[in-house]
Parts: sequence; C-alpha cells; structure tokens
Amino acid sequence: MSCWLVADLHLSPARPDISALFAEFLQQLATQQAQALYILGDLVDAWIGDDDHSAFALQLQQQLRQLTDSGVPVYFMAGNRDFLIGAEFAKRTGVQLLSEPTLVTLRQQPTLLLHGDSLCTADKSYQRFRRIIRAPWVTKLLLALPLSMRMRIARRLRAASKTQQPLSPQQLQLMDVTPAAVTALFERYQVRHMIHGHTHRPAVHQHHLSDGSIAERIVLGDWYQQGSMLKVDDQAAELLTQPL
Repeated sequence: MSCWLVADLHLSPARPDISALFAEFLQQLATQQAQALYILGDLVDAWIGDDDHSAFALQLQQQLRQLTDSGVPVYFMAGNRDFLIGAEFAKRTGVQLLSEPTLVTLRQQPTLLLHGDSLCTADKSYQRFRRIIRAPWVTKLLLALPLSMRMRIARRLRAASKTQQPLSPQQLQLMDVTPAAVTALFERYQVRHMIHGHTHRPAVHQHHLSDGSIAERIVLGDWYQQGSMLKVDDQAAELLTQPL
C-alpha cells in the first residue's frame, strides 16, 4: 500500500472542476485502500471557521468523512489559507489534525512534514503577517466575529486572490524557500528527508548539510491546472499529476 500527500488545492466554489477532481481522487484512495492521505495545507482557498455550513463546506467534509469511514487515515496540517480549520472539522470528517512541523516515518525513514511558508524567510513582510495572523489571540478574535462578517471577508479574499490563476515567475520567486532556512530545519530535527507544499514548484531537491551528508526535500505541486500528488511506498516517492 502507498501513502499519498497533497497540498495547495485551494478548493473553492469558483473552481468546481478542481473540487470534482479531488472528489474523484478521494474515491480512488478509498477503492485502493491507501495506507494514508496527508494534506499539507491550503486544502481550501479560504476557511472562515468550522461553523461554516455552506453547501461547499458541507460537501467537502462529507467527502473526507467517506474516505476516513472506508478505513483510510487522513491527516491535515494547516496552511496559510485554512489555519482556522479546527476540532469540529476534525470531528465531522474523521481527519486527524497535525501540528507544524510533524515528524513521520515514510520509506522507512524519518521525514519532516510542513506546509512550507515558514521557510520563505526572504519575504519578511509575509513572515510578520504570518506571526500576527497565526497568534492564538488573533485566531480567537477572528472566530468571535459573526459568521456573516467572516463570509464577507472570505468573499473579498477570494475575489482578490490570485490563486485561481497560475502565478508569475516574480511571484514564485518571492514565495520560494530560503536555502539557509531549509538547512537549519534539517539540522534542527536531525533528519534527511522533508516534504512540503506552498511554493507551487513541484520538484525533488538535494541539500548539502554541515556534516557532509545530503538531505532530500520534496516539494508538492498545486492544483490550479491539474491534480498534483506525491505517492510514497516503502521503496520510492513519485510526484504525479492528474489532468482536470
């Protein structure tokens, strides 16, 4: 059996084609009895809270519940778009919430999982915003707002969002990781394998660490123009795409 990892789907009512592809992907995992599915952030384009009972939110939760009910464990790690996903979402879907970063065993090797935006340290304004918006007191304040107000905020975010379009080379460069931050994380956790999303640049990278060893970093792709996933078994890891 294989583990599967995805990130940066940015599901929204505006892109029913992506939602349909994701639903098909979940059905395939249930049929194959996959070992596990890891969602490493930005599952949706904007999540306003677990009290969102819109048709889009309910359908997504039902699809995830069908997969977990089939016996496939699903793990979710928040991204910069869906950090308000919480305990009620987990209860409804059967998904297990992960902190960031999380250490797991894949290919019989300790592997560090994270969304990836914390590695983009060159974008200092974004890192300042991230520290503020992810502070527990800010999260509580956001969730305390009336649902109708949060829905208006989400609509504005979606309208202004560029995630429904391919990103320009300049945008991709700004949101790419800083090599020093990657190396520091490898050495802090004493691992040689890392998987993350956020940067929208699917690839396999090698990093030379201070002790002379070589570490591997796998970047997951986004779901703008295709489905992107990583398939991992005991022997190999393979980046795959699925057409819309």
